[in-house]
Amino acid sequence: MHISRVQWFLALLAPLMLLATMYVLHQRKLRTKFPLFFNYLAFYFVGLGLTFVAGSFLSGRQYFYAYWIVYTITTLLAFAVLYEVFVNILKPYSALIDLGKMLFGWATAFLLLASVLTAFATTGNQGDKICAAVLLLERSVQLMQCGLLLLFVMFEKRLGLSWRSNGMSIVTGLGLLSAVELVTVFMRNRFPATNGVMDTVFMGYFCLNLGFWMVMFLLPEPQRKTAQDSPARIIFQRWNEALVSYGYRDLALASSGMDSFLPGVEKTVERVLARKMVN
Repeated sequence: MHISRVQWFLALLAPLMLLATMYVLHQRKLRTKFPLFFNYLAFYFVGLGLTFVAGSFLSGRQYFYAYWIVYTITTLLAFAVLYEVFVNILKPYSALIDLGKMLFGWATAFLLLASVLTAFATTGNQGDKICAAVLLLERSVQLMQCGLLLLFVMFEKRLGLSWRSNGMSIVTGLGLLSAVELVTVFMRNRFPATNGVMDTVFMGYFCLNLGFWMVMFLLPEPQRKTAQDSPARIIFQRWNEALVSYGYRDLALASSGMDSFLPGVEKTVERVLARKMVN
């Protein structure tokens, strides 16, 4: 009973925290800087209302489809936020951004194809196939969020980033939120008796994460260090210069054929290593 009351409190607190976070984004004029992230939070808020209404007034079958439609759109928006933050953090490196756009395009195609194949390969009724496809898509996006966080943790100094920057705050929040959700899902599957506790833990951390975003967005963003401020050129600048010298648009066009794409990547790696040897 105690857990149930806490869950009700968190269920009421989460929408209020979402509204407060969106208000802070709007007041700090960050909505135009991160429109996909703002839309992600807005749809998350709308999705909570839709699922509540659907659970109260729709039949079980109608609620099932409404829930999984909202779930799928939320997952796709989370993937779009990854792309938005990636572009924002690597903004000084135009060639790396173009290469990243190409890689995100390939990742999108792969995730959609893997989800469709999973649905076809899953035995059971149509509902089971939908659940398997959407869960695979969500888990893949969550792992990518954790991976992006680890990437920027390792290269934070090399990129001249600050943990108080808006982009890094979003990455940190999404990465940790995904990690917590993956752990709670594992615990629920491994120890079914902990379902109520794990739901409470996730909901509590979700509200805490929203509070973290609000505080970070309210703080003044520190000025970003440029590569020129560093005594030695960072690896990302060498990659950027190597891509520019090779012609990253030619590399993107070559991606239409794998045989021509791989040699282009090899040449770029050789140029980066050569520049590193010179430095």
